[in-house]
Amino acid sequence: MRILIKIFLVIIVFNFSNPAQSKKIEIGIDEQLGKKLPLNLEFYDEAGNKKALSEFITGPTVLAFVYYECPGICSPLMTSIAEVINKVDLKPVENYNIITLSFDENEKPELAADKKRNYMKIIEKEFPENAWRFLTGDSANIRTLTDAAGFYFKREEDQFIHSGALIFISEEGKICRYLFPNYSDSRGYSILPFDFKMAIAETSEGKATPTIARILQFCFSYEPEGKTYVLNLTRIFGAGILLMAVVFVLFITIKPKKVKQQEVNNGK
Repeated sequence: MRILIKIFLVIIVFNFSNPAQSKKIEIGIDEQLGKKLPLNLEFYDEAGNKKALSEFITGPTVLAFVYYECPGICSPLMTSIAEVINKVDLKPVENYNIITLSFDENEKPELAADKKRNYMKIIEKEFPENAWRFLTGDSANIRTLTDAAGFYFKREEDQFIHSGALIFISEEGKICRYLFPNYSDSRGYSILPFDFKMAIAETSEGKATPTIARILQFCFSYEPEGKTYVLNLTRIFGAGILLMAVVFVLFITIKPKKVKQQEVNNGK
């Protein structure tokens, strides 16, 4: 029975995680846990200085892909970052750094600097300017980095269709964790301080920890025509049939043994 259970688990993991078995998503996040980002890529800081990514990632770093003039999730996401900074008892620079990088190549350092001033005002504690960097870059470096992080987006005229998350990166550039903001009608987007602290701690240790997003991405797939996420019924039914098959095999394997054991006991 244990062997069958192991086989079932291997099949499930293989089908849900193996890139060769799943179609590359067009929009969304495909977690690349354990992989390293190309730290040689160069981006512009708020002052217009061009530097390698390695100069910004000097310790556990929280990376968020945004575009600064986004009318949707990006502003609430950056606000939630500023708010969680107020709530956690971690020391910026020493314990963590934050990077927001625009994936719109048309946005320049001047806009990034303006946005930085706005969000720094939300932070109520002492917070070094270099602990949160607002970066911009060219389309080639942006696409290389977002692809490496499994962050996929699409331009629609003057806007983008995209998702939002915090990506926790070790000093070596290793992707250790993805954290998705919570949403409620009353509070909007928020990041739980406990989740944030745990993700920082895991990143400091170099641990790669998966999230529930893998299950959500399994159940939902992006529908380009409707520009929305829909239930992927084929994959869900496939998993259900596989599970039923395993249960049936276990039933026909275990039941005869129980019957035989009862006959032996009755014979005694």
